[in-house]
Amino acid sequence: MDRDQTAPPRPGARFDPGGTSEAAMQAASFLKALAHEGRLEILCQLIDGERSVTELEERLQMPQSKVSQLLMRLRAERIVEARRDGRNVLYRIERPEIAEVIAVLRRSFCQV
Repeated sequence: MDRDQTAPPRPGARFDPGGTSEAAMQAASFLKALAHEGRLEILCQLIDGERSVTELEERLQMPQSKVSQLLMRLRAERIVEARRDGRNVLYRIERPEIAEVIAVLRRSFCQV
């Protein structure tokens, strides 16, 4: 796995305060993936549940190409997942621990 990709933490993985553990590297990679205004805006929308690209476009006033590009990166980093519902593809936050982090950020920084 590429260093820039976020993998789910191994069960029982411990955070090493020295910063040398695999868990610390995964946390740093995850935070790096979040360090983008557009990706954070999308995640603040997804905290309320699944959304289609069209819904995200409308809510964020972003062009479809930009929303798709940002979602592609979030999927590559395994932060969001997609499922098909008829003609629509719905996106949601992939894991509960990611939703917890986004909820804290949303309460602190996102306009709701």
